[in-house]
Amino acid sequence: MSIRNLDRLFHPRAVALVGASARAGSLGRAVLDNLRAGGFKGPIRLVNPRYGDIDGLPCAARIGDLPEPPDLAIIAAPRERVVELAEEAAAFGVPAAIVITADNGHGADSLRAQLRAVAARTGLRIVGPNCLGVLSPRAGLDASFAAHRPPVGDLAIISQSGAITVSLLAFAAERRVGFSGLVSVGDMADVDFDDLLDWFAIDAGTRAILLYVEAIEDAKSFMSAARAAARVKPVIVIKAGRSRLAAKAAATHTGALAGADDVYSAAFRRAGVLRVNDIAELFAAAETLGRIAPFQGDRLAIVTNGGGLGVLAVDELTALGGRLADFSPATMEALNAALPASWSHANPADIVGDADPARFAAALAPILDDPHVDAVMVIHCPTALSRGDAVAQAAADAVQAHRRRAFRHKPVFASWLGADERSNAIFEDAGVPHYANGAMRGFMHLVNWRQSRDALMATPAGIPSFEPDVAAAQAIVAGALARGRHWLDAVEIGRLLAAYGVPAASALLAATPDEAAELAAPLLAQHGACVVKIFSRDITHKSDVSGVILDLATVDAVREAAHTVLARAMKARPDAHIDGVTVHPMVSRPNGRELIAGVAEDPTFGPVVLFGRGGTAVEVINDKALALPPLDMALAHAQIERTRVARLLRSYRDKPQADIDAVALTLVRIAQMSADIPEIRGLDLNPLIADEHGVVALDARVEIAPCPAPAHAGANPRFAVAPYPRWQETRLTLRDGARMFARPVRPEDEEMYRRFFTRVTPEDLRRRFFAPVKDFSHGFIARLTQIDYARAFAMCAIDESDGEMTGGVRVMHDPDQTTGEYAVLLRSDFKGRGLGWALMRLAIDYAREAGLKTIKGHVLSENRTMLDMCGQLGFQIADDAHDTGLKIVTLDVATARV
Repeated sequence: MSIRNLDRLFHPRAVALVGASARAGSLGRAVLDNLRAGGFKGPIRLVNPRYGDIDGLPCAARIGDLPEPPDLAIIAAPRERVVELAEEAAAFGVPAAIVITADNGHGADSLRAQLRAVAARTGLRIVGPNCLGVLSPRAGLDASFAAHRPPVGDLAIISQSGAITVSLLAFAAERRVGFSGLVSVGDMADVDFDDLLDWFAIDAGTRAILLYVEAIEDAKSFMSAARAAARVKPVIVIKAGRSRLAAKAAATHTGALAGADDVYSAAFRRAGVLRVNDIAELFAAAETLGRIAPFQGDRLAIVTNGGGLGVLAVDELTALGGRLADFSPATMEALNAALPASWSHANPADIVGDADPARFAAALAPILDDPHVDAVMVIHCPTALSRGDAVAQAAADAVQAHRRRAFRHKPVFASWLGADERSNAIFEDAGVPHYANGAMRGFMHLVNWRQSRDALMATPAGIPSFEPDVAAAQAIVAGALARGRHWLDAVEIGRLLAAYGVPAASALLAATPDEAAELAAPLLAQHGACVVKIFSRDITHKSDVSGVILDLATVDAVREAAHTVLARAMKARPDAHIDGVTVHPMVSRPNGRELIAGVAEDPTFGPVVLFGRGGTAVEVINDKALALPPLDMALAHAQIERTRVARLLRSYRDKPQADIDAVALTLVRIAQMSADIPEIRGLDLNPLIADEHGVVALDARVEIAPCPAPAHAGANPRFAVAPYPRWQETRLTLRDGARMFARPVRPEDEEMYRRFFTRVTPEDLRRRFFAPVKDFSHGFIARLTQIDYARAFAMCAIDESDGEMTGGVRVMHDPDQTTGEYAVLLRSDFKGRGLGWALMRLAIDYAREAGLKTIKGHVLSENRTMLDMCGQLGFQIADDAHDTGLKIVTLDVATARV
């Protein structure tokens, strides 16, 4: 995960084409023609020992024979020479390379594996192999063999398929959509999705990012980069391999295995990335994002000359989760005055089939100015009275007039049936996205991205206090593994769930029917009835062998039931090792809903939490939702709401609402269990019964496997999203003896931060943020509390005497993971008591452990207290060349004085 030298990829001062050719139809010739036609201003050097020059351009025999190292080498040479040429480029000092050459090798012999080794050993940044190339329109760079060259714009494309890139370029050429950059990543020997997401996320010239993904290799890096990018700009993804057969084809195409498609959807949702389903929807996204910036609100007004089209548009809007705007009284009055009496008098504004351009303009003007409207869609069907180009011009003029008079411009979407080139050109000149179809999806892409970003930054409800007995749970799993087992037995599962506060029906293990009867006696006295289940680690689903008998009211009935299930299991599965039966109290929940909750292992994204409709037909019903752990209550509730069974959890007819919070808390707890005990490879609670009194697991299975010890307790190395770093919690003692509890910042700390800021003087706030701060909005505080623990260290100190925050420190990694920028702020009444020193020591200790080489910061020149502390800690202090009021402080972590 690094953006090192990517500036040389997108903005090179000089390029070299290695494998340049004069032969028409060759790859080397196609790339050369594109380089020369693209408008690149720097030198273009050629390398090929077979030529002295090509079209008058000198051609060197070797890369090392060039006058100086170029910033970028484009390698389009035969496969057998590619690795040697990459080594030569790195030795000559070339910082970046694009390897276009295709590869049909596998494993260690593949170009991908060999070039990955070159990149790791030399530091050469490599795009490819097996890629279309890279286009950077602002730099005039067309280092590809694409047939189309896009104009400059603010849309970035990162694609694992050259064919998809070519298709998007053709679409863009037709629609005059511009790009900030296009990268065909190919086999991703070095430069990966996460590197490019980081690059385009901080690129001021990029407003939105489109991804075509076949398979993710490094899930942790991808999730971290995607979450960071999606917070600042829209990221749209199309993922190939939705079906099992397509996934197999995608894996063959990329040389990597694709993960389960539902898990990819869960990962994209967690990252805040919007997924589209097909190439047409991706084109619609490109059309929308290439012309319109994200906007606030979701209230849509529709103007059309076709009533049926308006009704269909409302149907689609509703199906996609959008909503219609309600026109204000002033807008209604203006429309009534401007339109014939037969207009619809509502939204959608059907202005009647004989509407001419002037009527469209008259309807659009007040609707665009209506404060109750956030966006407008104009739908036109051609008639003899209403030519498409004339109405397009009227609509474009109305939009331009609105932009001149309005402080905040409203987006307009044009859905033009039977559009011609003239209509399209009018909308393109006006910057209005236009569609033959797909306009509603285009509108909803932006609405959904903003809602997704808001959800990412929402403050979750605090998790009800629970302290799992992690040590006891780990001992249960370790003991089973020590005995060579891969499944926990029913008794162990009961103890494991109890350690995490998950209610479960108790289980007693009986080796014989007589023992089962003996164990059942006290249960019958207490509960009135029992359940007998077959117990065999070889039988995955007890119902497959009719291995469960319910509602047993006597000891004799229990004994007979045990005989029966043992006989059934032996007959159905003679190969299975049968340990006996388990005896459970009969749990009667007349209002209970059968659910399933569990943790599954995905080969790409690691542990995944599952929730859905439970029972024996769980696979047939297939009502489930997945989420990546860790979870908070908001994420757990959102996961529940994505299932059909969520509706059954609410009250209906004579059934009271189930305790949905208890269901959500169960998901949070099993997610935490997965974080704490990475040896758990699978967990099923099925059925998990939920009613108005809470939840109880009636049956459970837990699969375990050895796992290398994580670096820290609670840090499951297979998690794609970094969990809360509990191991960073510590206690501090100040010089005056005051005791502080220091812990990582959590998203639910928003109100604590707001109280903290009220006890920091305006002057101290100005020194921290370099400007007066008066508004502690949700957005402002969310940037401080919504932490990606994979990329940042953020600690708050809490006074143990009253639970209030007294200070905080943070270190934010750069994308290269080599430098961190620090910031520290203390409550004003805690200055001078040693808290700042203690927090800075924590930050420096963290930087060492994380492998950061440098910590830096900006300090106001007048802030002598902070500068003195930095000096004593070993920071180098220098003037900021761009601001005389600032000092830049830099610490070599290895030589810090702590």
